[in-house]
Amino acid sequence: MYPLLLKPPIKDFLWGGTKLKTDFGFETDKEIAAEAWMLSCHKDGMNIVINGENKGKTINEVLEIWGRSALGKNAEKFSYFPILIKLIDAKQNLSVQVHPDDRYALSVEGEYGKTEMWYVVDCEDGAELVYGFKENISKEEFKKRIKDNTLTDVCKSVPVHKGDVFFIDAGTLHAIGEGILIAEVQQNSNTTYRVSDYGRLGTDGKPRELHIDKALAVTKCEVPVIPYGNIGKVIVDGKNTIRELAVCDKFSVKLLKLNETMDIYSADSFISLIVLDGNAIIKWNDEEINFKKGDSIFVPANLKAELKGNAEILYSHI
Repeated sequence: MYPLLLKPPIKDFLWGGTKLKTDFGFETDKEIAAEAWMLSCHKDGMNIVINGENKGKTINEVLEIWGRSALGKNAEKFSYFPILIKLIDAKQNLSVQVHPDDRYALSVEGEYGKTEMWYVVDCEDGAELVYGFKENISKEEFKKRIKDNTLTDVCKSVPVHKGDVFFIDAGTLHAIGEGILIAEVQQNSNTTYRVSDYGRLGTDGKPRELHIDKALAVTKCEVPVIPYGNIGKVIVDGKNTIRELAVCDKFSVKLLKLNETMDIYSADSFISLIVLDGNAIIKWNDEEINFKKGDSIFVPANLKAELKGNAEILYSHI
């Protein structure tokens, strides 16, 4: 086993921009690059390996060859690959939406629910996002405001800044606002219930579908209490710093600011490295890969490796 350099699928959702092409260098023939799925084993978009003996295979095909030991013992509680990591460029507001928890999603959609974390990579001045409600409301009022198009009047709009963190627990109403570029670490699910889309038309010229009944079934109508913003304990390791962004039973995410050599290893989990800025080298068993802004590396469990360079890296594991 060895570190896999991954090519992400690019999604051209109508609200997206072009920063993933111009700032991160992703190649696509699509005019819009709304999302890059940086670590994905999902059927709706899967990474292709672009290095080593498995070049050209999907990450799923490689993991089938390597076996579950490549994921580590922490993955044993999941029936399939546990996480999905994206870069998202919102040129326009995303719809107001909600994701179900595991119990509901597995029974209704046949896949896991979707708890996720956002790290604001960059944003325009004055950018805002929707994070839950301003105050607790009833399900009846929630339904009424969806139907009379006043839902955004009771949603909590939060100003965002580069480096902010938001933990979006399943059932939390939310929407990424225009002018925000985020890194999203989420459960491996593509289930979304849309409740407001500002009257926007899809590529077919028709209003996009809303999922009101399902959203009513899963949405938490209380004000979120999880802290957000410039949060996360910072650990100094020599010239390197590690900021803890999110820890839960589904994933753990850190922001690594690499300035000197650092060893990485986990017997319990694979490690995902996504370069948000700068350049670095990963070395293992007398081999190495140079990687840069926009690159995604999958490091299998039980592989000892060394990082060296000057880079800002999203470091995720389970």
